[in-house]
Amino acid sequence: MARTPEVIFFENLRRGDVALVGGKNSSLGEMVQELDKLGVSVPPGFATTAEAFRRFISENALDAMISDTMDRLASGKITLHEAGQTVRSAIAAGDWPAETAAEIGEAYKELSRRAEKTDLSVAVRSSATAEDLPDASFAGQQETFLNIEGEEALLKACRDCYASLFTDRAISYRNAKGFDHLDVALSVGVQQMVRSDIGGSGVMFSIDSDSGFDKVVVINAAWGLGENVVQGAVTPDEFQVYKPFLEDRSLRPIIERKLGAKEKKMIYAGADDAGPVKNVPTSKAEKATFVLSDDEVIELARQAATIETHYGLPMDMEWARDGETGKLYIVQARPETVQSHMDSGALKSFTIGKHGRRLITGLSVGEQIATGRICLIEDVADIDKFVDGAVLVTSTTDPDWVPIMKRASAIITDHGGRTSHAAIVSRELGVPAIVGCGDATHVLHDEQDVTVCCAEGDEGFVYEGIAEYEVEKLDLDHVPETRTKVMLNLANPSTAARWWRLPADGVGLARMEFVINNAIQIHPEALIHFDKLRDEKVRDQIESMTVGYPDKSEYFVDKLSRGLSRIAAVCYPNPMILRLSDFKTNEYADLIGGTEFEPVESNPMIGWRGASRYYDPAYRDGFALECRAIHRLREEMGFRNVKVMVPFCRTPEEADRVLAVMAEEGLERGQDGLEFYVMCEVPSNVIMAEEFSKRFDGFSIGSNDLTQLTLGIDRDSDKLSGLFNERDPAVVWMIRTAIEKVHAAGRKIGLCGQAPSNYPEFARVLVDAGIDSISVTPDSFLNVKNHVAAAESD
Repeated sequence: MARTPEVIFFENLRRGDVALVGGKNSSLGEMVQELDKLGVSVPPGFATTAEAFRRFISENALDAMISDTMDRLASGKITLHEAGQTVRSAIAAGDWPAETAAEIGEAYKELSRRAEKTDLSVAVRSSATAEDLPDASFAGQQETFLNIEGEEALLKACRDCYASLFTDRAISYRNAKGFDHLDVALSVGVQQMVRSDIGGSGVMFSIDSDSGFDKVVVINAAWGLGENVVQGAVTPDEFQVYKPFLEDRSLRPIIERKLGAKEKKMIYAGADDAGPVKNVPTSKAEKATFVLSDDEVIELARQAATIETHYGLPMDMEWARDGETGKLYIVQARPETVQSHMDSGALKSFTIGKHGRRLITGLSVGEQIATGRICLIEDVADIDKFVDGAVLVTSTTDPDWVPIMKRASAIITDHGGRTSHAAIVSRELGVPAIVGCGDATHVLHDEQDVTVCCAEGDEGFVYEGIAEYEVEKLDLDHVPETRTKVMLNLANPSTAARWWRLPADGVGLARMEFVINNAIQIHPEALIHFDKLRDEKVRDQIESMTVGYPDKSEYFVDKLSRGLSRIAAVCYPNPMILRLSDFKTNEYADLIGGTEFEPVESNPMIGWRGASRYYDPAYRDGFALECRAIHRLREEMGFRNVKVMVPFCRTPEEADRVLAVMAEEGLERGQDGLEFYVMCEVPSNVIMAEEFSKRFDGFSIGSNDLTQLTLGIDRDSDKLSGLFNERDPAVVWMIRTAIEKVHAAGRKIGLCGQAPSNYPEFARVLVDAGIDSISVTPDSFLNVKNHVAAAESD
């Protein structure tokens, strides 16, 4: 009878071979066979089988020893550390069966021959036969060995992989999951090394692993070999790409592009170094440069989408770029195991209330808020000092930290990105985390009470003391259908994806000024006229913020278009109505460099704001940057669901001047479906509704300003706050009249003001008046939707 092969090349494996070679290796085989022709590149290699592992264990008479050791651990006769050490030492001392060693050696020679090398450098990765199952997947359970050269070194690395099946973390994990230790075998994947030590590497998900938004690919990237990204030892670059537009090669739908610190890189070690790889600091130039070009980001995203389509579920992948050839490879792919298995019918909304001063900032993981007392641990050897329910603060985590991560109320790390070990495990555990803080272990201290807030967008904040916060569970399984469209008011791109599951009819108000204020922070005129700025400190600050942008105006256009794209992506193909910047002069002056370009007005609320700025020579070139960003958003990125809304437009003649300027900047009404709306917030908009209807495709009532100008009340006045009432009969008359006139002119009209968010019952008044749409804050969406449904049924 012929002997069963114990080594199989990837091209002879399929995804159904998990029992034979584990999840990682069967997946690599599937991709080599099925996806190479679709543009997914996988480095060649081979896998040892589960039978090879069992034969090694059997011929070294280790079965009984392992079983006995695990029994003694279960009965408390030995510690976890003693059990793991005993088994690992026995495996490390074992001898390879001659036939197995010969098969591995022959396969290695063949792989080297194919690469036209003598002793090919390979990566040696573990692939457990119970690994990467939907209910059993923690990151990095077994070991990986990189830059292994020569047959002898390869056999040692394979044996070390076998031993890593019995690390303390792997033993405790299998105990927790109910796997019998002798039922789990280990396959070793031997794969040609990609020269990412002189290129770059990272991790990517075909889903937003924080919000579960399923229309983006999230890519993390760092210089050198990929282990630093996987383990969270560096803060990587981050990119997000909108998947539905990837098939159109004329578009570049990169909706997020964030520069990471990339503190160090892992490279091949030299002859005098202790191991095959080592970490070295990155240069200043490397820290200031993105690892991937936009073309490479798009190519990786396309490969991720191809892999996801083939497997039929969201995927978690590792990639590498060869520094010699520039070619991009997928080196691992496995199912994403957190967001893709969450209950889609329920959504929790966390809202921070009164809180202490901000202590530190990092990347938020998850969208929760947690409070607790800090337990600062810098060395894994000290994890027995962890206190249950504490906030874990450390430099970085790896799988050895999992036992205490399970018991933490929140996790804070100095290093790492959203695909780091700390981030992946915290999501699976449902524990909020803030990673990549930089100096959390220096700023925070043991037994300090803090609040960890991941509910304010991409950035996570650690606040001093125990803050007040609210948690609301939103039931999405019983949302009524309505004729009146109920839309969302959104401003913050980094929190927009949180609400993608809401069955909204689009975004009725996207506030451009929020993106300018938070993502850009610099006055557009200060970027355009940078060389003429008088304040040296402002010049230095802008110079620092715009590194990588030789054309400082491009900084504004790039940041604005990408920020707005993240809102447009959440609602596509439903409309996003984008309101042009509506800062008051005092607010513009607060932007960096703004004081040199803004007048001082006694009443900015009714001063030089909205439409009156856009055609004025003092801001015309600044407004041109806004137009360039919108053009890029629609034409280059593909978000033609974006409609443009002009705020505070006092007269029809002013509307003509604004529309003429926008046409000069390439934004012409009707071209490629572009629609223009006008804010209905000045009484003249109601009085002259017929004339405004000739110039605009739709109206959106801004109830705050309309109330202010109808009742003659400064809405910011504390003295008059008791008189400010959007439900005043005079305001309601204005709203009803506007709806009547606009409909008579054959145009659409909605309301995007605060009134229905503050008073959901106000929706009945609007429905009775015949409003086409109501746009509200996300937290009030379901309440307003129910009120609208009730009003429509009466």
